[in-house]
Amino acid sequence: MIKLILGKKGSGKTKILLEAVRECVSKTDGDIVFIDNSDQHTFELDHKVRLVNALHYDVTNIQAFKGFIAGILAGNYDITDIYVDAILRIVGRDYDLLGQMLDEIDKICTDVNITFTVSADRAELPESVTKFA
Repeated sequence: MIKLILGKKGSGKTKILLEAVRECVSKTDGDIVFIDNSDQHTFELDHKVRLVNALHYDVTNIQAFKGFIAGILAGNYDITDIYVDAILRIVGRDYDLLGQMLDEIDKICTDVNITFTVSADRAELPESVTKFA
């Protein structure tokens, strides 16, 4: 299941995402992954959460990101939740391709919850993206 946290830059999306991660840590028995394009949240996350900097793995476009998610899931069947901060900073601002990617990831993540932050106003985004919000 995919969930999006939408809003303009500076609207508190990351704060909401980090709070969701903290809540998840206390409720799940599975593994949790937090994907970002930096290491700035290293000390804000519980030690049970695996922080992954996508740029360390040269993930800079939508195709690479989709494969990255598939690889993470293939390598660990105990993952129950993935949190992705600032997806547009990782893969670029092509909203139509973002919608296609979300559809493709939704198909391979049938029993994993994935939450993304998207720095854009709902009105800017196509229906292929907002249907996950």
